[in-house]
Amino acid sequence: MSKRKIVIAITGASGSIYAKVLLRKLLVLKTQIAEVGIVMSNNAKDVWRAELGDESYQDVPFKFYDKGDFFAPFASGSARYDTMIVCPCSMGTLSRIAHGISSDLTTRAADVILKERRRLILVTRETPLSIIHIQNMKLVTEAGGIICPASPSFYSLPKTLEEVAETVVDRILSLAGFDFKHYQWGENS
Repeated sequence: MSKRKIVIAITGASGSIYAKVLLRKLLVLKTQIAEVGIVMSNNAKDVWRAELGDESYQDVPFKFYDKGDFFAPFASGSARYDTMIVCPCSMGTLSRIAHGISSDLTTRAADVILKERRRLILVTRETPLSIIHIQNMKLVTEAGGIICPASPSFYSLPKTLEEVAETVVDRILSLAGFDFKHYQWGENS
């Protein structure tokens, strides 16, 4: 298996716990990864502090890029990043991606991933959904993206908040094509 080049975008939607667990699990999967580039909005940093009470995203050993850095490698298809995960994905970010509005590094990278026919996974975090949200999800899906709502499962009988979040993150990593041991339907927990 060739090593993956991954873009992680963290937006200002509620659900920082998903991003935290995702980053932690990517560290465990480092033998399958060539590069991880992270872009995090200012709102995402604010939400992380509000929801998790810390700035532990700064402790992650992956390279962070400023949201206005259009010279980041994954702003171009020639860098050959194969997967982008937006986790959590705000409805505003979904809308800009769906309509090809490349106004920052997150939306530009998503545009590149879609045009290159690579894997884009949007971990949407909103409820209820308006018809605008649903139509934007349809547009992204028709363009080749994957909408993976942050809807946890409970088959594995999670006992902590992080274990609940892990049910979503394991699904994301499975969709991204990683090879790892995780709970499968029908297994004993």
